[in-house]
Amino acid sequence: MKGNATIIDALNGLLAFELAAMDQYFIHSEMYDDWGFSKLHERIAHEFDDEKGHAKQLIARILFLGGKPDMVTRDGLNIGNTVPEMLQSDLDVEYAVASALKNTIALCETQKDFVTRDMLVELLDDTERDHAFWLEQQLGLIKRIGLENYLQSQM
Repeated sequence: MKGNATIIDALNGLLAFELAAMDQYFIHSEMYDDWGFSKLHERIAHEFDDEKGHAKQLIARILFLGGKPDMVTRDGLNIGNTVPEMLQSDLDVEYAVASALKNTIALCETQKDFVTRDMLVELLDDTERDHAFWLEQQLGLIKRIGLENYLQSQM
């Protein structure tokens, strides 16, 4: 199927965010594992898998629309040095992804590509309700119980 070039470009922009988030989660999960924070490692490794699934959906849709997925570009990659920095960096990526998803959803509506829009709405729900919400909770816990107590709970 021949898709709208503007939508394909926007989907490639989303793919750049998902690939960056995937890489960032992968590196952070391995850092957590190396530091002995097994609970954080497990959760962030799960987030890596989710981002890989999001990227796969975007790639499939781009190909279906007759486009070429851009697997080189990464947008928003920022590796933290401490647990709070890593959590905040991951949250920042999720906020950027949510914003880009909303913009692309609006674009799909103007171009009457409702199938792509519906797929993106599902990704947005996962981004806001699962990924960003959990990261906000973790940063809130650090503020409420202190970093040392938080880190101890993650071993």
